[in-house]
Amino acid sequence: MPKRTKKYEESLMESLQNPEEAAAYLNAHLDEEDSEEMFLLALRDVAKAHGFSEVAEQADLGRESLYKALSKDGNPKLSTLKSLLKVMGLKLAIETDESDEKEAS
Repeated sequence: MPKRTKKYEESLMESLQNPEEAAAYLNAHLDEEDSEEMFLLALRDVAKAHGFSEVAEQADLGRESLYKALSKDGNPKLSTLKSLLKVMGLKLAIETDESDEKEAS
């Protein structure tokens, strides 16, 4: 009988190739308790979905430098984040915090 289910990681990597899915995934990780670490690990997942070596090359980074920047202890520069996101069809954006606006009302 043929296997009809995908492994979770395979399904995740496939969905993270879509910029809208990747943006939602990254934003969800920004809202977590350890958001810095979780965001970097989520960004690493997105880079992996797009092919880590290809992303590093297009972002003009060494593959090892990219691994280090996106590790749980990584501390990438803003320019590095912007470059990585652009390669993957994403960009940084700042939004108002709607929870603060509701509390002020």
